[in-house]
Amino acid sequence: MATFGDFPPASDNASNPYQQTEPNAGTWERKVLEDLAFAALKEQRKTRRWSYVFKGLLFIYLFAILMLMIPSSELAIHKTEHTALIEINGVISADAEASADKVVTGLRDAFDNENAKGLILRLNTPGGSPVQSGIINDEIKRLQAMRPNFPVYAVIQDVCASGGYYIAVAAKEIYADKASIVGSIGVRMDSFGFTGLIDKIGVERRSVTAGENKSFLDPFLPVKQADLEFAHEMLNNIHQQFIDVVKEGRGDRLSDDPRLFTGLFWSGEQALPLGLIDGLANSSTVARDIIGAEEIVDYTLRPSYFDQFSGKLGTSISELMLQSSTISIR
Repeated sequence: MATFGDFPPASDNASNPYQQTEPNAGTWERKVLEDLAFAALKEQRKTRRWSYVFKGLLFIYLFAILMLMIPSSELAIHKTEHTALIEINGVISADAEASADKVVTGLRDAFDNENAKGLILRLNTPGGSPVQSGIINDEIKRLQAMRPNFPVYAVIQDVCASGGYYIAVAAKEIYADKASIVGSIGVRMDSFGFTGLIDKIGVERRSVTAGENKSFLDPFLPVKQADLEFAHEMLNNIHQQFIDVVKEGRGDRLSDDPRLFTGLFWSGEQALPLGLIDGLANSSTVARDIIGAEEIVDYTLRPSYFDQFSGKLGTSISELMLQSSTISIR
């Protein structure tokens, strides 16, 4: 018998007029949770993927830096007969690629390898420091005395002037292209004079020295005749050293042309009858037909690419600052 407050069983939905339920109760909540879970999972995968990308880029970057710091040379031990090659490019100076330290290291490596049948010095230089050129020339002659059956040949590319030719005459023979520039056997010393500029802008020059010649050829003071005479004396002395080295290296192959040691330069075709070179040929021809070892192996000691990049700006600035007081044979 029904009494007040009695209700039908909860499971009997059809007979319960007060309970209103939806067929998919709780489905939208699960859908939202699933969407959030999948979104979080997708974000994790995306983050992980970018992490892999950044790690890969970091690895490539570090590997590139490591490779840049490795000197770019071919100094591995070669076990087959070959012709050794050393490049001498650009201005010859202590802080340049064509410095005595770098060239001499390559020379010693080439002479030490018994599988190298000869050496080619491939030159493309306007000259430079007489000291650096002299060191290289002396080292070639010293090494040749230790291994006399190891011939050294100089092959000129575009230019081989002054300090470059100073090096070339240490070779057994010199070859060039008919259009190469050869010679310029002379010495120069460059400077500037700013006295007129100082007067125009009203700058007072103050220089305190101990020693009457300490301000020798000061660019901010009028030039003294005694300074010029002493400078010429010094340059003539170095010039005579250059002439003696050329005569020692070339011997009776030199012509008696009075212009040879005046600082003039000639094309390869003109230099041949003057005795400045021995023939017209390139590196491949010399290696194949004269040395007899067609394979050419580069023994040039080069700076790492990283050093080349980082040092180029500093070198340019330092050369500019030193240019006004540098003696060169070029």
